[in-house]
Amino acid sequence: MTNIILSGCNGKMGRVITDCVSKRDDCKIVAGVDLNTESLFGYPVYDSFDRISEKADVIIDFSHPSVLDNLLTFAKANSLPLVLATTGFSASQTELIKQSAKDIPLFFTFNMSLGINLLVALSKKAASVLEGSFDIEIIEKHHNQKIDAPSGTAIMLAEAINKTLDEKMMYEYDRHSKREKRPANEIGIHSIRGGNIVGEHEVLFAGHDEVISLSHRATSKEVFAVGALKAALFMNGKTNGIYDMNDVISL
Repeated sequence: MTNIILSGCNGKMGRVITDCVSKRDDCKIVAGVDLNTESLFGYPVYDSFDRISEKADVIIDFSHPSVLDNLLTFAKANSLPLVLATTGFSASQTELIKQSAKDIPLFFTFNMSLGINLLVALSKKAASVLEGSFDIEIIEKHHNQKIDAPSGTAIMLAEAINKTLDEKMMYEYDRHSKREKRPANEIGIHSIRGGNIVGEHEVLFAGHDEVISLSHRATSKEVFAVGALKAALFMNGKTNGIYDMNDVISL
């Protein structure tokens, strides 16, 4: 049995994770942390980490980047593995996360979906085979409440592809003000916001007389909850270091 502390438990994703855990017998949530301390699901909810007395095996965080400092302090003080599912971290926060992995086991990815991480792996393979003869474009679509653009997942895809290529590419986010042909040394990244789209990502490889499209569509937030729970179970008992979904997929 894996005992979980859930940060952001009363948020949209926190509620989805709680529902997923309720259907399993290999894990349970022993405490939650949220600004809204109403106990909606049977476990205690605290407004700060230092109030937690329950013993746990791992923390799942689906909250907000502003929580990071207190979250890391608590995880380090209690030697707890941490699954970071929150997005929107700054460059300095990302560096802090990587440094903190020296002290605790830390799972960090821009997208918890197993399908998205498979898309990353397939895109890297396609890029290595098609390099030099295909233009690469990434299109991401999300609901109209999403604040950041492009999505962290689109950036993750671009960076994964770029690391695979011999010739490194520039990222182009906006062509509307340019009056020139598309250069070969760029990856176009495009954002669409509308309605309640959960999340869609497509990687286009456009060549001479042929186009290859790799895509993933999430129709429910549950796919991210399932991925986070798989990560939490995987992280129970791990040694210090940084982990991502590639470690889970390779099992």
